[in-house]
Amino acid sequence: MAWSQAEVRELKEGRYLLIDEEPCRIISIQMSKPGKHGEAKARIDAVGLFDGSKRSVVYPVKHKVQIPMIGRKQAQVLSLTDAEVQLMDLETYETFSLAIEPALKGTLTPGTEVQYLDTMGKRRITKP
Repeated sequence: MAWSQAEVRELKEGRYLLIDEEPCRIISIQMSKPGKHGEAKARIDAVGLFDGSKRSVVYPVKHKVQIPMIGRKQAQVLSLTDAEVQLMDLETYETFSLAIEPALKGTLTPGTEVQYLDTMGKRRITKP
C-alpha cells in the first residue's frame, strides 16, 4: 500500500493527494459554506508531480481521499547517455535508469549525488 487516507477538510496547501491515480501537489483549496440542504464542499487545484498537468476536483469536506506516501531519497549518478541517466540508491544500492528531463541536461555528471522522489512505482530527479 503506497497511500493512506484522509478527509478533505484535513488537507492543506503544499501537501499531496492522488487525483486520477496520479500523485499531485495541492496548489489551493477553497472551502464553501454548507447550503440549506447540502454540506460544505472543497475545490482543490493541484499539479501532477510527474506529468506537470494541472487538475481540479470538487469534493464534500467529509469525503475521504488517498494521500500518496512520497519518499525523498539520495542516489549517485553512475553513467549518462543523451536520453537517460543510470542511478544507484545510496541506502539500498539498487541501480535503475531514469529519463533525463530537459531542465536537467548538462547539470548531471557521473559520481555526483542527486535527490529523487519515489512514489507509486514512479521516480523523478528533483535536485541535481
